[in-house]
Amino acid sequence: MEFLNPTNALNGLKDFFLMGGPILWPIFFTALAMLSFVMERMAYYMFAHKPAKAKLVAEWNARSDRKSWKAHAIRDEMVSKIKAQTETFVSIIKTLVAIAPLLGLLGTVWGMIEVFDVMALSGSSNARDMAGGVFKATIPTMAGMVIALVGLFLSNFVERKSRRETARFADSLEIS
Repeated sequence: MEFLNPTNALNGLKDFFLMGGPILWPIFFTALAMLSFVMERMAYYMFAHKPAKAKLVAEWNARSDRKSWKAHAIRDEMVSKIKAQTETFVSIIKTLVAIAPLLGLLGTVWGMIEVFDVMALSGSSNARDMAGGVFKATIPTMAGMVIALVGLFLSNFVERKSRRETARFADSLEIS
């Protein structure tokens, strides 16, 4: 159970950040922000969505007129309110998903510049020395791609949930 030791985990994380270079920090903060927005959306659906939806449904059901043009406009406004609430932060999450691989690519370019700089200073093109530098340069790419893949799954989940909840709300407002 050596791998469950928190000290080993922190040392491994520290080594990973040292090997990957300074660009791993923006990738890390991008992932942290993305996960924070996703967690906020989940908290919204767990705690705030049902009361907001129930309030608007009760307001709609209390109306005596549900057939006129004005009633339909009010219904559309209610659906738009719920849609705006459910779509909050979805575009930010999708933007962070798009940024992650770009940061990874930036880290790769940064690392390769370091490799070429060392080669120029040493005057050597030793393949063994270059392999270590290329290894360091590819770590940010891997990190950016992993964050982007996880984020793609999460952003699609949040977006589908938003569409589904908006449609359910619209269906719950009966036109009599």
